[in-house]
Amino acid sequence: MQTLDFTVTGMTCQHCVASVTEEVTELAGVQEVDVDLATGRLHVVGDVTPDQVQAAVAEAGDYTAQPA
Repeated sequence: MQTLDFTVTGMTCQHCVASVTEEVTELAGVQEVDVDLATGRLHVVGDVTPDQVQAAVAEAGDYTAQPA
């Protein structure tokens, strides 16, 4: 299990936070997801790769995630 942190761009509201949270949470192996709109930070705990998380964030909408 690993801890990954990202900076997410493109989020403007709580709906965006919910969309990103839902997509990342659905990844197999994810144990914990925390998305902070104010800071644009995404914190993930689980057995996933950064590429998987970045793809899930992009799938959620017009957002991008870069490792923090």
